[in-house]
Amino acid sequence: MAGLVNIDLGYINYSDDFLANIVGLSTMECYGVVGMAKKNATDGLWELMKGENFSKGVKIKFKDTEMSIELYIIVEYGTKISEIANNIIQKIKYNLENMTGLKVSTITVNVQGVRV
Repeated sequence: MAGLVNIDLGYINYSDDFLANIVGLSTMECYGVVGMAKKNATDGLWELMKGENFSKGVKIKFKDTEMSIELYIIVEYGTKISEIANNIIQKIKYNLENMTGLKVSTITVNVQGVRV
C-alpha cells in the first residue's frame, strides 16, 4: 500500500498528494530553485507552478515499503545545477523520512528550464 506506516496501535496511510506537497515545499526551500514545472500534455511545453500547485511537478511511486520520487524543477540562471539537485535530494529525503517514517529509495531531479 502506498504511504503506509505501521505504528504500535495501527497504521498511518499518507495520501500521494500529502507526500507530494512535502516534496514540493521542501524543494522550494532550496537555494537556486525558481519553481516546480508541470508538463502541458497538449503542446509539450513546461509551465511554472505557483502556490499550492507544487505537487503537480512531483511523481511518487511505491515498491513494497520504499518510495521513489521524480520531480520537475526550473532553476535560477547562474547557479550550479549539480549542487542544487544534491541539496534538493538531501532535504527531501530528510524531511520525508523524519516527518512520516517512510523510506525514500530514489529521488530523480529533472531540470526543465533556467530562468533569469
